[in-house]
Amino acid sequence: MFHWASYAFVRLTLALMAGILTYLYVGERLPALVWPLAALVGLFLIIQARVWRHPNPAVADKAGLLALVAVYVAGAAFMQQATESRRADHLYRFGANIEFYRAVVDDYTVVRPATYATTVRVSAVRVGGKWQPAVGGIRVSVPRDSGVAAPQYGEVWLVRGAPAPSKAPLNPGEFDYRRYLQYHQVYHQQFIHPDQYQRIGIAPPSVLKAAAMRAARVLDGVFRQYVRAKREYALASALVLGIKDDVDQQTRQAYANTGTTHIMAVSGLQVGLLFGAVSWLLGWLPGQRGPLFRLLTALLGLAVIWSYAFLTGLSASVLRAAVMFTFIIVARASQRQANMFNTLAVAAFCLLCYDPYLLCDVGFQLSFLAVISIVYLQPRIAGWFDVKNYFLEKQRPWQPKPVQKAWKATSWTLDKVWQATALSLAAQVATFPLGLFYFHQFPLSFLLSNLVAVPISSIAVYVGLGLLALKGVVAGVALLLPDFAAVLDYGPIAVAYVFEMLIRWFNNYIFWIGQTMPGALISEIHVTAPQAWLVFGIILALLAFFQLKKLVWLGLACLLMGGFAGSRVWAAHRLAPDERLIVYSIPRRSVLGFWQGAAAHIVSADSLPLTETERTYRIVPGIIQREARAVRYHTRWRESPVPAAPDTAARPGLVLAVWRGVRVALVSGPLAGARQPVAAHVVVLRRNARVWPEDLAAVFGRGAVIVFDSSCKSWYVESMWKKLQPAGWQLHDVAMQGAFIWQVGATDAPNR
Repeated sequence: MFHWASYAFVRLTLALMAGILTYLYVGERLPALVWPLAALVGLFLIIQARVWRHPNPAVADKAGLLALVAVYVAGAAFMQQATESRRADHLYRFGANIEFYRAVVDDYTVVRPATYATTVRVSAVRVGGKWQPAVGGIRVSVPRDSGVAAPQYGEVWLVRGAPAPSKAPLNPGEFDYRRYLQYHQVYHQQFIHPDQYQRIGIAPPSVLKAAAMRAARVLDGVFRQYVRAKREYALASALVLGIKDDVDQQTRQAYANTGTTHIMAVSGLQVGLLFGAVSWLLGWLPGQRGPLFRLLTALLGLAVIWSYAFLTGLSASVLRAAVMFTFIIVARASQRQANMFNTLAVAAFCLLCYDPYLLCDVGFQLSFLAVISIVYLQPRIAGWFDVKNYFLEKQRPWQPKPVQKAWKATSWTLDKVWQATALSLAAQVATFPLGLFYFHQFPLSFLLSNLVAVPISSIAVYVGLGLLALKGVVAGVALLLPDFAAVLDYGPIAVAYVFEMLIRWFNNYIFWIGQTMPGALISEIHVTAPQAWLVFGIILALLAFFQLKKLVWLGLACLLMGGFAGSRVWAAHRLAPDERLIVYSIPRRSVLGFWQGAAAHIVSADSLPLTETERTYRIVPGIIQREARAVRYHTRWRESPVPAAPDTAARPGLVLAVWRGVRVALVSGPLAGARQPVAAHVVVLRRNARVWPEDLAAVFGRGAVIVFDSSCKSWYVESMWKKLQPAGWQLHDVAMQGAFIWQVGATDAPNR
């Protein structure tokens, strides 16, 4: 029987999360919730005071229910207060009237091949020649020119021009970067040229964070000095410090394909390793384990964990893990760790009160679900087989001592392997639906990858931290004995060699797994949010069935499975007759997609085929969304089943394609040589085609939709727009409005 009484904070945290989710879905329609929340809290205090004076179980139950309602409303109210766009002085209120704005760099700088990217927080704007206070976040990009330094946390900028609202996804199924930014209270983006901004001072929003980021860069310099191989240095910095600027795309993809991306992210794994190391070392200390000892060990554990969080730059993932382990340490020290679920709920509750938008963070979701699943499932899975005793029972008194020791070593080793296997399986159970929903893939090789890579990488973390500590000691001694600096440096060099070897071993192993088991990655899986909830429901129902042994839970699991299968069948049924033409938004490219159900032909009108990056980020998300299984790519219409006829004599810049009754004209040159009109539903202007409105009207008539593809420059689109819009043409710019979609069917009208 399940007793809620022992899970008090679990109830409160679930209520808080429900309020946050309510605001996410219907927040715009909610009134101000501060006063309703105050009324609920006041009513609760009145009822609770009555319960204290005159204990009554029925009234106490009502007070508890009212408390849950108050926490639920508090979740939505916290979201209201945390949403900057609701404020009267937000950037949204000023629109394009901003002449200048003053802002401070408030994030890490991401180094890209051609740009630096970071986030700035606005403090004031100038509108109509007057400065006034303002708030808002802007995701800015600055070109990496030779004379441009990387933005640094705390720099105050004076920027000319108005930022633009963040763009919605430009292609079907594409990652919604705008929503991602909004969850971080960033609603605008801007590309800033070097002559458009000026650094006018230094005023970091957090002095502590500024110092932590400088410390992280100093430690990164140690790895750069001693780990000479480029790939191993990049992984060393990512593994220990969380700095992933130099990790190449091939390495990132290899770890994603094998389910080991968490190794490169400084979060719960590294903090947990430190927590485990401190606990293990303290276990060797002699003496009584009284309250004073528990207090001292708790303080030492907290000091180690938060020192590590500081040295890694106080990144969000490390802070999240540090808070989680802080509550675990405090619960252990106070001997109130009887219920780990309550401890985790307290940590989640405090984090969500501080920033309710953390609930939308993928790392937050994965971290807590993985830990909850490990706490509940790992002992149960490990209990399936008593590996240790199985091999210990193989010992016999008459066996030689070496044989008995071999059986003992085997039992210990295989028991540890089985414990690690159980842990990995337990973590996957809860995170499985999120992996499908967010990453659209599931690596079947995760178990084999983690069994080897995680232990070696864990040892590498200890060795890497040891290298940093040893370098600090050597640097301090070298200040006192400068003549021995070169000799002392052999210590860090030796440790760095071991560190680099460990990184190379587990990195090579990850690549080997990916190359040996290429079919172990199930990719391009599309799961909607309701379907992900159904999968969670199936898992919970099955766990309840195995725990309570009641058929009603198995029946519920089967019912949910039927609902999930039915939703997939219904989606496939709706998709089968769907036919559409898509003009994609891919920078500097002319790409068309001809879709029929789950099959498609993607045609690049340029002479160069699409790159792997363009496919992965622009085309593949739509393929996953439609669960397409027959997609072919074509360059310059070669081997394409779509009839396309260029008229090189009369119209050298015109290609006419006909598909499912839709006539598409691609224009890349003058139409002055046209002698006969051409019927077309869609006219795609490419490469800044030199055409005149009267030529377009003479050749295609005024019923066609004019589409500017991504190969057209912004100045050209603006110029043509001014000429064509007053004449009544239907216009679409894929660079600004996103992909153009023509839905083939009864209406034969564009779906934009």
